[in-house]
Amino acid sequence: MTDRRVDTDRFYRLLERLETHIGGYRTLTGCRGGAGWPKRGLYFFFEVGEARLRSEYSGRVVRVGTHALKAGSRSTLWGRLSQHRGSASGSGNHRGSIFRLLVGVALARCLGLPLPQSWGIASDPGAAARRLDIEREALKRGEAALEAEVSRYIGAMPFLWLDVDDEPGPESDRGFIERNAIALLSGVRQPAVDAPSRDWLGHESDRKRVRRSGLWNNNHVDESYDPAFLDVMERRIEKLG
Repeated sequence: MTDRRVDTDRFYRLLERLETHIGGYRTLTGCRGGAGWPKRGLYFFFEVGEARLRSEYSGRVVRVGTHALKAGSRSTLWGRLSQHRGSASGSGNHRGSIFRLLVGVALARCLGLPLPQSWGIASDPGAAARRLDIEREALKRGEAALEAEVSRYIGAMPFLWLDVDDEPGPESDRGFIERNAIALLSGVRQPAVDAPSRDWLGHESDRKRVRRSGLWNNNHVDESYDPAFLDVMERRIEKLG
């Protein structure tokens, strides 16, 4: 039998080791592309105000993610992170990031902003404009204020990343760690070891999976976890030196 609290504590101890190896947390607002990023990897986002109240390991992970889970994918770790960040000017594209889409709805509700009728519609602005029978530029203007708020919010969230440069595919170590870490941390199947705070923005989400899981994730939150992922994660961290 697995002990979820023991496994959760081990997960956070591994993140502490990871933090030491990569030189600390970063925020997307302070990051740029270029040299220094591994080609492929995972990321673990934290959120100001979200803590492990019953543990010596203070920060609570609120999103786990990776990329290149389809065979032949050429996506990179920084490419995926930059989709979540948006542009340096503060604009962004929630259609390219489920993280941005989820945070956007919650922010609109929390801040009392009007949610654009086009938010989350179609896979690109042009298709959304055609579906809603409005001009593309008008659609973009209508989404701009909320996209900027999302960029500001996500850009301030501390995160860690783990270099896992294996071949793209669903059976990669990246995929194995991602889905099992999410399942471990989620509060959907049973109460989470570390529940979100009363003020967590995710309580304003329109997705039951976000509200119940305590994570800005939509997939894997209702699955059971395989504790063997922690061994894989540990080996990957040990490779960092």
